[in-house]
Amino acid sequence: MALQSMVSSACRAVVIFSFLASWSFDLVAAQNEITKVYDFQVVSSMVRRLGRTKNIITVNGELPGPTIYANDGDRLLITVRNTVKYKMSIHWHGIRQFRSPWFDGPAYVTQCPLKQGQSFLYNFTVDSHMGTLFWHAHIMWLRATVYGAIVIYPRRTMPYPFKSPYEEQVVILGEWWNNDIQAIEEDALRHGAPNQSDAYTINGFPGPSYKESEAQVYTLNAITGKRYLLRLVNAALNMELFFSIANHSMTVVEVDAEYTKPYTTDTILLTPGQTTNVVITADQPCARYFMSAVPYMSAQHVPYTPTAATAVLEYIACDMKSSTFATPETPIQPFFNDTSYATRFSGSLRSLASSQHKIDVPQTVDKEFLFAIGLGIKPCSPGSTCRAPDNGNFTASINNVSFALPTKMSLMEAYYRNVPGIYSTDFPVAPVNPFDYTDQSSGSLKNVAPQVGTRISVIPYGSNVQIVFQNTYIAGFENHPIHLHGYNFYVLGYGFGNYDASKSSQFNLVDPPLRNTIGVPSGGWAVIRFKADNPGVWYMHCHLEIHTTWGLATAILVTNGVGPDQSIVPPPDDYPQC
Repeated sequence: MALQSMVSSACRAVVIFSFLASWSFDLVAAQNEITKVYDFQVVSSMVRRLGRTKNIITVNGELPGPTIYANDGDRLLITVRNTVKYKMSIHWHGIRQFRSPWFDGPAYVTQCPLKQGQSFLYNFTVDSHMGTLFWHAHIMWLRATVYGAIVIYPRRTMPYPFKSPYEEQVVILGEWWNNDIQAIEEDALRHGAPNQSDAYTINGFPGPSYKESEAQVYTLNAITGKRYLLRLVNAALNMELFFSIANHSMTVVEVDAEYTKPYTTDTILLTPGQTTNVVITADQPCARYFMSAVPYMSAQHVPYTPTAATAVLEYIACDMKSSTFATPETPIQPFFNDTSYATRFSGSLRSLASSQHKIDVPQTVDKEFLFAIGLGIKPCSPGSTCRAPDNGNFTASINNVSFALPTKMSLMEAYYRNVPGIYSTDFPVAPVNPFDYTDQSSGSLKNVAPQVGTRISVIPYGSNVQIVFQNTYIAGFENHPIHLHGYNFYVLGYGFGNYDASKSSQFNLVDPPLRNTIGVPSGGWAVIRFKADNPGVWYMHCHLEIHTTWGLATAILVTNGVGPDQSIVPPPDDYPQC
């Protein structure tokens, strides 16, 4: 059942032709460009989960929020209206925003957030994306409940590079807290560690593994012999998740809206911020089967909720009185701390790299960075009780710089208008004081008090950039999902221990996967490359929200190139101010 022309009625989307936008620019040369219009109302909603009713922030009263549907090359006009007391901005995660950084969404990086009563028109073109992405709030921890999928079909003359499925379904993984999420964020900042979530969710529901949730379960009806495309999104705030379906294998065909060579597996790993499309075939006996999302927790001594979120794959047109429908079968999944499996899965993915879907891996490097990433410990505030070792408070950094967002003006506006004093361009290209990054005997002494600042890196337009992400043992190892705004990048390789130049012999320069979010292995390293061909100021951060809050972030400034086609367009008239 093809969904190529489907448009979300929940968003009140309509299809119109180009040139109706009040503010527009030519990003994709196409006659009769199709523009889709969405209206996002940020509202307070009463929702019942785990036997409790609470007030949460949503878009259009939905959890998950409305799905955006588009074809590659379409323009999206999305008006976000903020009616709640919290400031709000929306990030269109994975959309490159080519030459249009004003619409990327991270608060105080590319825009000031919307105050209560304000609205902003996000106006951008979907360019060279095919698959699944998602949108989410990008201020404070509001993305705990403010998120939804972006489904991007190929251009209307292009087929899928795999056999078309009978049906497609969006499957969004998330987390749920019984308490107020803003109070939890404030507690994490004050005392050094967040309270664990109370449940994980699949399409907004915890499922029958949790008490008082037996009736709140997402169900996918399947017909024997049919193929289904599942568009998986991990929108969880702080938890990486393994996803499996009992007795069913899954074939990965796309990650982060980029096609891959088919890869068949029983379990998928998704870090927060990652998306994966898989094809399954309903080839098992008529029964009910659990779809399950369980935590991957690479850090030691960190409390977490071990109970799986569950949904049901149910075969229909079967004898419903059969005992096989009484209790769904449960999948077998990796152990909660199986870093070996997590890294092996990620390292097995390859770009499709076909004649119809070519890739262009930079073979040389103009600009190289070594980013040592990890957690540290700083003194607890006087009179407070903190949860880090020795009554300390956690901090996080890249190259011993803990990133601080500006508050008076966004980084993007300060750069565009040449306003001094908002940021500095002296972010270190490598650790100033190198050390044995994976030495577990003395790492905690190396980064007790990182420097706090709004320091960014400048990259000339057109440069081939290589970034080595080196995980560090400072306050303990943990897998870090790093997301770069404004770009997709090639993942050349992973490894354990300390990175050195000899590891370059292991790089995949033929068909590396293209991603926008990469899991840097616990106790290891990962290397990415990309061409800096999208001017603007682009945020780079850990997608574990608590780590970003503690400062595991930075930004890159890619300068304009030559002429208007390599330069940032002017800001829109309704650009929000701080």
